[in-house]
Amino acid sequence: MRILGIDPGLRTLGWGIIEAHGTRLSHVANGLCHSDGDDLGERLLSLHNQVGEVIGAYRPDEAAIEQTFVNKDGAGTLKLGQARGVALLTLAKAGLPVGEYAPNRVKKTVVGVGHADKGQILHMVKLQLPGCNPKGADAADALAIAICHAYYGGSNQRVLKEVRA
Repeated sequence: MRILGIDPGLRTLGWGIIEAHGTRLSHVANGLCHSDGDDLGERLLSLHNQVGEVIGAYRPDEAAIEQTFVNKDGAGTLKLGQARGVALLTLAKAGLPVGEYAPNRVKKTVVGVGHADKGQILHMVKLQLPGCNPKGADAADALAIAICHAYYGGSNQRVLKEVRA
């Protein structure tokens, strides 16, 4: 099974693709989508197009995305939610089943503790996916999300049906 993990972000959206064969995981690809444009709509469209290109190039069977973490900055949380919504829409248009995971669950699954830092996540992703060299912290997080999905698979997963234009 090929899994696309997404770490949503408005400026930088991380993505990572892994293959899961039973309990064996392998790295396929990873990268960063940087939003382009002068206004929010253009930036969201840019993310949609880039995630669509990743889906077209790597043909994942399933996807996983991190749930929105609500913090003290309400405006920042709303913008993150919009980027996450665009990613979910793009996955839905591709007809991919999507698993959604809380940040602490991802960290606990990959690192063993729910409050791991970016460095710990990067280290454990490299250990679990030999030969993997994430293109940045957001790509490492996306790979961790894909690993979490490979571990939990069908639980708490909802199938997104294709959206017709």
